[in-house]
Amino acid sequence: MDNSYTTFFGNDHWIKAAAFYLRYQVFVLEQQIKPYLEFDEQTNAFNNYFVTFKQKEALATIRYEAFDSKTISPDRFCVAKKARKQGIASKLLKIFETKAISQGYQFSQLTAEKQAVAFYQKNGYRIISQEFLEDGLPCVKMQKTLTI
Repeated sequence: MDNSYTTFFGNDHWIKAAAFYLRYQVFVLEQQIKPYLEFDEQTNAFNNYFVTFKQKEALATIRYEAFDSKTISPDRFCVAKKARKQGIASKLLKIFETKAISQGYQFSQLTAEKQAVAFYQKNGYRIISQEFLEDGLPCVKMQKTLTI
């Protein structure tokens, strides 16, 4: 990302508002996931998010959530349609993983939509499950060993 991109982390209202805006745009409007499935019981006041902005425009987000004491789970990862294929997602994932390593996590495990598997493989993740449906979309579980 060039210098015009800034990534923020936390659970301040404005960060979550930007994350929820992106999630609604990508998951609800674009992928037709029902809002009550997208904003489920795991969406709470304590969730932390990374959000990448270009000036005031939110372009990408990822939820920072522990799976267990050794494993972080990048979740609800999405990029605005107009910002795709520009390297923003890979850079945001690297920022996410760097934070996780600094907090002692050894693994990253996620649920990937089938259409995103190649992206995650390019970023060092491997498939660890059979295909299954989540929110009506074909998905697989993927994992990566985190290293500096």
